[in-house]
Amino acid sequence: MDTTDRRYLEEEDSSLTKTMKGAATGLAAGTIWGTVVATWLDVPRVERNVALPGLVRTLKMMGNHGLTFAAIGGVYIGVEQLTQNYRMKRDFVNGAVGGFVAGAAILGFKGKSISTALSAGAALAATSTAIDVGGQTTRVDTGKEYYPYTTKKRVDAAN
Repeated sequence: MDTTDRRYLEEEDSSLTKTMKGAATGLAAGTIWGTVVATWLDVPRVERNVALPGLVRTLKMMGNHGLTFAAIGGVYIGVEQLTQNYRMKRDFVNGAVGGFVAGAAILGFKGKSISTALSAGAALAATSTAIDVGGQTTRVDTGKEYYPYTTKKRVDAAN
């Protein structure tokens, strides 16, 4: 699929649909990350009136991380789409603005300090800019096609 087809398919979704997809993806990724963090860090203590204390604390941590990632994903994509529609341009600035607002609003609110908000916003904006300027891919198209099988017959195999 070339870039014109990809851009055509991206425009089929509305801004609200893209925002909801971003939030849903963030929720899924955050829930998985919360599970990993709970496994590494959370050693359940025995509590008297709580059945399965490890499960309860793991679910709380999964929910906390899941909702945080969902909020970051939703705000990021939402602000990016608003900026893109307002500016009528599709470039790295939209992602940088979305990243800054998402980092500053969500992580600044959780951290309860302005310095945390500014540094989180700057970090997400820089990350988004680096990805957007880098071409959004990790592979370079050299024009060669690679097949998982041989397309030419070997001369020595026939004899």
